[in-house]
Amino acid sequence: LSFTSCLHYCSICTWTLSPLLQGLRTKIKIAALRMYTCCVERINYDEFFEKCSLPDTLNSWFLVAQLHVWMCLVRIRQEGREGKYMCRYIVHSMWEDVEQRSKIMGIDAIHRKESMRAMTETFYAAIFGYDEGILSDDGVLAAALWRNMFNRQCEDPKQLELMVEYVRKQMQFIDALDGEDLLLTGEVNWRPLLEDNAQSILKVPTPTYNDAGL
Repeated sequence: LSFTSCLHYCSICTWTLSPLLQGLRTKIKIAALRMYTCCVERINYDEFFEKCSLPDTLNSWFLVAQLHVWMCLVRIRQEGREGKYMCRYIVHSMWEDVEQRSKIMGIDAIHRKESMRAMTETFYAAIFGYDEGILSDDGVLAAALWRNMFNRQCEDPKQLELMVEYVRKQMQFIDALDGEDLLLTGEVNWRPLLEDNAQSILKVPTPTYNDAGL
């Protein structure tokens, strides 16, 4: 069963906030779920699988998804206590989604538990490596991508070059997004993997709100 043929599910849990953030709880939770959804529904996973020579599996999907989740976390954790809470809820939404996708694919409970444990270790190792890479030169970032997204199996330097360029331009793009807008909407419109017009990276869309400010 091809993983990309599976349906997308994501559930919500309730977190306890300090009194300072109680008034923002609902908005932040909705925005966090939206931001996570942007990481799974606005990415062309088939293109990543093709261009990076990744198999169409749950693990490959997770490796690409966690890269985009990490980029969101880097950006939103700059937004103080609200941003830190939103980060926690984005990650929670990711694990809920991964577990649901595993169930849909028919993975039994024992193997699902083992897979979740392995993915958890992979995720936090990737976060550490990507954090180091984004603050360093392209060589360090390429090494982090090789270890994590490519699972140490990339032999084509052009694929690594493509992904380094992709991460750099995405971070440039989302860094330019307004923090308050991100906390209210969670909307991220990703740049394509292959950019037709590099200058368009600098154009940041204006978010929209409904009557409730969401």
